[in-house]
Amino acid sequence: MPLQSKWQQLPTEAINPATLNIDKLASAEIIDVMMAEDRKMLAAVSRERERIALAVDIITQALRKGGRLVFIGAGTSGRLGVLEAAEMPNTFGTPPGMVQGIIAGGKAGWIQTAGGEDRYDEGARAVSRLRPTKRDVFVGVSASGTTPFVRGGLAAARNAGARIVFVTCDPGADLQTFVDLTIGLAVGPEVIAGSTRLKAASATKLVLNMLTTASMVRSGKTYGNLMVDVQPTSEKLKDRARRILMIATGIDDDTAGKLLKRAHANVKAAIVMQKTGLPYPKAVSRLRRANGLVREAVGEDIEPRLRELLGAAQATRD
Repeated sequence: MPLQSKWQQLPTEAINPATLNIDKLASAEIIDVMMAEDRKMLAAVSRERERIALAVDIITQALRKGGRLVFIGAGTSGRLGVLEAAEMPNTFGTPPGMVQGIIAGGKAGWIQTAGGEDRYDEGARAVSRLRPTKRDVFVGVSASGTTPFVRGGLAAARNAGARIVFVTCDPGADLQTFVDLTIGLAVGPEVIAGSTRLKAASATKLVLNMLTTASMVRSGKTYGNLMVDVQPTSEKLKDRARRILMIATGIDDDTAGKLLKRAHANVKAAIVMQKTGLPYPKAVSRLRRANGLVREAVGEDIEPRLRELLGAAQATRD
């Protein structure tokens, strides 16, 4: 008798013909099979390149206007969104609340799927508590494309006029007419049927990394590929801040430490101060006029210096 289930047609629930005998394979053979499937996953992400870039533009525009980026999901998808949001302050120095993550079940959902994923109304309430506005961007994350919690949250965000991006591993998800942009990752069936923490999660994680990293770069959080908005809140990050200053300006470690103090631990301002001779308040003003872009504020690309340093390092190794 054929199986009858509303979920059986979902790509994320399909049986993978390449792994039917996985429980007979040796450990190395299982690894080989998984790597082969992951190559398919990378190809699926690559096919969505243009849509990912459009999403980055939507997010960048929103952040420049003072809007927020909010991820919403359940289970593994929700955890990926919360993780992405949690990494932003330490990595890029984003202010509290600029990038947020909502997960079904709240804190309990970080550890296990807490049952809230089936509650459309819970998703709507969770988003409404954030008081969404038309300046915000909400990114719904649902491997299956069907999660009621996510749909409810996106509906509430849409009602408030927010922009909506949907990341799913079912390119045929019917939300495409409801959202501004769908990133449909056709990763195919999982190595273990329905275990979307595998290819689906890996593909989703890559996309979320791209959305946040590219939008932060476009928003002036880097100078070349240096994280100039790093917040030196630990010994490791203090060391990183000094190294960035040394690389960007050519000063020594002691001078970098003193400059950081004068710049109130603001690495971007410190670079502008060193390169222009401006005091801290005027350096901050110049950065503001340059929309936070160090390159614009100092009128100088850092790429030639980085290439010079890389060349010198390579010569030393040779």
